[in-house]
Parts: sequence; C-alpha cells; structure tokens
Amino acid sequence: MIEVALLVILKAKPGKEKDVADFLRSARSVVEQEQGTRAWFALQLDESTFGVFDVFPDDDARQTHLSGGVGQALAAQGAELFSVEPNIQNIDVLAYKLPGEGG
Repeated sequence: MIEVALLVILKAKPGKEKDVADFLRSARSVVEQEQGTRAWFALQLDESTFGVFDVFPDDDARQTHLSGGVGQALAAQGAELFSVEPNIQNIDVLAYKLPGEGG
C-alpha cells in the first residue's frame, strides 16, 4: 500500500547541470537499499531544473528516506550544486498503479 510521497524540485547552478544529473543517477544505488522506498524517480524537467518523485507506505518510511543517504548527500553538496534550496513537498497519494499493486 502506498500512502505518501515526496516531490523534490532542484535548480542546478549554471554549469552544474551535468553534476546534478550524475548525482541523481548515482543516488539510485543508495535508494535501492531503502526497504520503505517503494518507487523512486529522478527527473530532468528542463535544462537546469531536476526533480525527484518517490513513494512510501507511510510517513515513517518517508522520514527514514529523508534522513538517509540521499538526504544527507543533498545537504552536504547542496550549496555546490543548487542555485536555491531544494523545494521538498510532502504529498498524500490518492491512487496509484504499480506492478503487482493497486491503489
């Protein structure tokens, strides 16, 4: 069951777009170790705007993810990579479709 999600919008500093894309690609291996992260997507919305959308069974799993490896790396590298603070939105999931699940 999926109950909650995160939508994170990231604005790369000029000239750091490739670094942000590489950071997000490398984050996948960390997220794969998180049992409570049911689906995770790294996105590029335009040349300098990136996003992450991920879903969780409950708020505990979401908070565990936020305090985990990717969240720590975002905090550590944020000033170097991003022109503004990441916009992190907590979202409630109303319905979804995932392989083997339905909501």
